Amino acid sequence: MASRATGGPGVKRARRPELRLPALERYEGSGLEPDGDYDGLEFRETDFSGQDGGGARFMDCALTGCALDGTRLSRARVLDSSLAGVRGVGTDLAEATLRDVELTDARLGGTQLHGAALERVLIRGGKIDFLNLRGARLKDVVFEGCVLVEPDFGGARLERVEFVDCALKGADLSGATLNHVDLRNASVLEIARGVDRLSGAVISTPQLLDLAPVLAAELGIEVEG
Repeated sequence: MASRATGGPGVKRARRPELRLPALERYEGSGLEPDGDYDGLEFRETDFSGQDGGGARFMDCALTGCALDGTRLSRARVLDSSLAGVRGVGTDLAEATLRDVELTDARLGGTQLHGAALERVLIRGGKIDFLNLRGARLKDVVFEGCVLVEPDFGGARLERVEFVDCALKGADLSGATLNHVDLRNASVLEIARGVDRLSGAVISTPQLLDLAPVLAAELGIEVEG
């Protein structure tokens, strides 16, 4: 299930996930398996570093404090699940599907989500460095109270995506398509590339002034005095 926030005229707001996890069974396995099926499980402080769970399905699961260094989860499906306090460098979620997912207080670096599909996803708190979302599809996604350092949205499609009290540092929007993307409440908005792709986004007047030098450079306008 999901809830829809209210917003200003002309701006369609993201539908957030509303997780109601069932009673979970503690995971007692020895590790991830490619194409594995994990249903109604709690993974707590589990070290998945270097493991291969490509193509696996996680349904009604909770991952808390898990290590994901170099974990391969390409083409995995994470559905109606919660990930809290996960950490890792080089986690591979390329072409994965995340639907009705809450990711809270994550500490991640170099996470690969290129070609992935995210729908009704809340990313709240924590810090993610060099997030690769090239060619991904984001629909009803909220980034809230988190820090994104040099995220790459190149060629991605963003629809009903919100940045709330989120620091967006050095973002790459090259070739991205934005539709009902709300950047007004981002605490920091820095666009390194692709400022010309902001059509379909809503920004505040102070943000426009901050972006003026980048916009002028993009349009070839020389500003003096």
